[in-house]
Parts: sequence; C-alpha cells; structure tokens
Amino acid sequence: MNKIFVISGPSGSGKSTLIKMLTKEHDCILFSVSHTTREKREGEIDSEDYYFISRESFRDMIEKELFAEWAEVHDELYGTSINEIETKSAGDSILILDIDVQGAKIIKDKFPDSLHVFIMPPGLVELKKRLLKREKELNNDFRKRLVTAEEEIKIGESGFYDYKITNDNIDKSYNRFKNIFRKYMRSVTIPDKKPPKEH
Repeated sequence: MNKIFVISGPSGSGKSTLIKMLTKEHDCILFSVSHTTREKREGEIDSEDYYFISRESFRDMIEKELFAEWAEVHDELYGTSINEIETKSAGDSILILDIDVQGAKIIKDKFPDSLHVFIMPPGLVELKKRLLKREKELNNDFRKRLVTAEEEIKIGESGFYDYKITNDNIDKSYNRFKNIFRKYMRSVTIPDKKPPKEH
C-alpha cells in the first residue's frame, strides 16, 4: 500500500510552514521532491527543495511516462515522478506531497487510498498581503499567483479534499493538521515514533 498524504493550498496559505512543523515531530515522514523547470531561488538546494531540470529534460520525462502527475503553473513545469512515490511511500514511511489542485486530482485517481488536505488562507485580503510581502511588488508574477489562488480556493471549497483547514491562526491550524495526520498514521498502522532529542 502506498501511504500518501497530500497537501494543497494557494501560495501564501502557510502550508509549507505547517509541513515543516509536522516533519519535526514525526520521523516517519518523507517529503516528495518535485521536478521543476523554474529557476532555483536563493537558499534552495537541488534535489532537496526541487529537482531543477531543463524544459527539454522535463519533456523527455513526460514522453517516457515517468511522472505520476505534472502540470504547468505560472509558465513553469512541475511534476512528481513515479519513482519518487514508489520509493518513499513504502514500509513505515508516509510520503507528503505538496502539490497543486491539478496534481492532487490525478494522485487521488491513481492512489485512491491517499489522504488530501487543503490549506485555506483566512481570506483574499490577507492572502494579498502575504503574497505582496513575498513578491515585494505588484508584478506579473504576483497577479498570476493571485488569479491561481482564487481558482484553487474554489476547488478547495468544492468538497474534493478530505479535510479543509483555514489557516487564520498558526497554532490552532497546526493542532488540527497534526491531529489529521496522526489519525491517518493510525489508519495505515504506522507507529507514532518521535525523533531522538538533540543533545
């Protein structure tokens, strides 16, 4: 059985923060590293944050049917390889996928036992503030992200996802997120082990 925990949400919803908090508490988590054609940002590490590859290489992987899912987002290609899923969702590990709504639908179709959680921003006004803080200015990328966010929120509210969390308070949101994950752990009989304390 492939043990897959899918998280989606618009850019700026806080899903990455929630995932990092969860990863610190559970050593059974493995994070799915996506392939992308976008440029590496400052501080990002190849094969840890993403597999940064050329558009030509990405297209070659599509032709060879090496992706479980892929999509074009903001004029860049993103995809989750079949190998990434097969190698990281076996044994006593749970694979976390941070993917958009297009990819989530494909994963749900191919892996019906996967659990899907949507992280909702408190509202579009707050989301605009978060995106502006990240993007620094009202450029084309900002506008694209905002349009995409509005579309994703509609899908997040549609009932497709197993759970929806409105991230208006990080502590409350994390407690709910953690409880959902632990419930999933029990359903797939993964022991609730904690990582060793640092000395």
